[in-house]
Amino acid sequence: MICSRSDQIHFAMRSSTQPEQVTKTVVGITTVFIGGIALLSSVFVVPAGEVGVVTTLGKVSDTPRTPGLNLKLPFIQSAHNFSVRTQVVPEKFSTLTKDLQVIEATATVKYAVKSSEAPRIYSTIATDDSAIYARVIQPSLLKSLKSVFSKYELDTIATDWNTISSLVQESVSGELQLFDYVSVKGLDITGLKIAEEYRAAIEQKQIAEQQLLRAKTEVRIAEQEARKFNTLNQALNEKVLYKLFLDKWDGQTQVVPGLGGGTPPVIVGR
Repeated sequence: MICSRSDQIHFAMRSSTQPEQVTKTVVGITTVFIGGIALLSSVFVVPAGEVGVVTTLGKVSDTPRTPGLNLKLPFIQSAHNFSVRTQVVPEKFSTLTKDLQVIEATATVKYAVKSSEAPRIYSTIATDDSAIYARVIQPSLLKSLKSVFSKYELDTIATDWNTISSLVQESVSGELQLFDYVSVKGLDITGLKIAEEYRAAIEQKQIAEQQLLRAKTEVRIAEQEARKFNTLNQALNEKVLYKLFLDKWDGQTQVVPGLGGGTPPVIVGR
C-alpha cells in the first residue's frame, strides 16, 4: 500500500504528540496526588478532652491547640495530642511511722494536665501522656506520703485517717505546685495494713479511752448533782419551809404548831 506524502507527515506529527500527552497526564495526576497529600497534611483534629502541641521542624509552639479542626504547615509542622481529662491512678506504697512501724496502703490520686502547660511538658518532661505520671506525679506523691506519715505514730494514723489523707493531699499539691504542670483534683488513701498485734493494741487503747471518758462523764454528772443538792439545802431554812407549808395548806386540815423554834408543825388530819 502506497501512502501519500501528506499522510506520512500527518502520521509522524500524531506519533510525536502522543508522548507529550502522556507526560502531561502523568504530571497532572502527580500534581493532584501531591496536592491532596499536602491538603490532608495541613489539617488535623484535636479530640474533645485533649489539646494539641505543634512542633515546627522540632521547635515547640508555645500556644496549645484547642479541640476541633486545626491547620498546620504540611511536611514542616507536626501535631501531638495531650489529654487534659482527670486521670485516676492507684499507687500502692509502704512507709514508716514516727514510732518506726511499717504500714501499707493504697493512695489513689486524681490529677489533670493543665492545658496551658502541655507545650512545656512536651519540651521538658514527656512527649506522650503515658510518661507524665511516672515522671511528674509519682515522685512527688511518694515523697509526700513518707514525709507526712513519718510525723505521726501508728495509733494516731489509725484513728485519724481522714485528717492524715487531707494532709497528704495538701503536701502533694504543694510539691506539684513547684512545677505547675498538673492540678491535683483529689487523693484517697485506702486499705491500711498494719501488723495484727499492733491493731489489737490500738483497739484495746481505744476501748480504754472510751471507758475512761465514760467514767469522767459519770463523775462530772455526780459532782453537778451534789452541787445542786448542796445549794438547795443551803437555801431551805425554817422560814422558807414554813412559807412553802402555808402555800400548800388548805386552811381546814388540823395542824399542831411546832414547839420552840426547831420543830416543824405536824399535820394531824381534819
